[in-house]
Amino acid sequence: MEKIQVEILGISTSPASNGAYALVLKESGGSRRIPIIIGGFEAQAIALEMEGITPPRPLTHDLVKNMLEALNTRVSEACIAELKDGIFFATITLSDDQEIDSRPSDAIAIAVRYAAPIFVSESVMKEAGFIPEDDDNLEEGDELDEEEDLASQQVPKEPPRKLTKLEQLEVDLDSAIKSEDYEKAAKLRDDIKKMTADTRVN
Repeated sequence: MEKIQVEILGISTSPASNGAYALVLKESGGSRRIPIIIGGFEAQAIALEMEGITPPRPLTHDLVKNMLEALNTRVSEACIAELKDGIFFATITLSDDQEIDSRPSDAIAIAVRYAAPIFVSESVMKEAGFIPEDDDNLEEGDELDEEEDLASQQVPKEPPRKLTKLEQLEVDLDSAIKSEDYEKAAKLRDDIKKMTADTRVN
């Protein structure tokens, strides 16, 4: 399989995206770009790592990294390998050459925690990639302009994953803080504390 190395160009949201985000990858040393619609939780996990922010408790992708390190292995690369019926499929390659099926957002969220290279198969790039008419020369990691409504285009998505109750509470807490609804945020924080305390007891 011919693979193209890519970099994360940015993560964007828009009113038309219904809470989802567009993760845009750019061909390393080239002009082609490929947008993928991902969920808010995964977008946050990628953005936090790129910005060097460590959450007080490990997120799911941090936990995966910790478990892999405990097993004396690591992620060597992530690859968006296929596009079927408008849905992306990815793989994570470990240091012992094992390949694990993954959603693209999870593969990328884990890969950035290892500073591992990210690839897109040439067949996927040909089918879903594009060359922007007006290359604005965004730097890697820059946020895209919300006016650039990628989510309103026919952007392929990845298989949806149902959030756990705890993950949904954390997403709701983040949303409440951003909207300055501190009363709701305080209640959600208490619910999260109670749930994590119950988990430790069990």
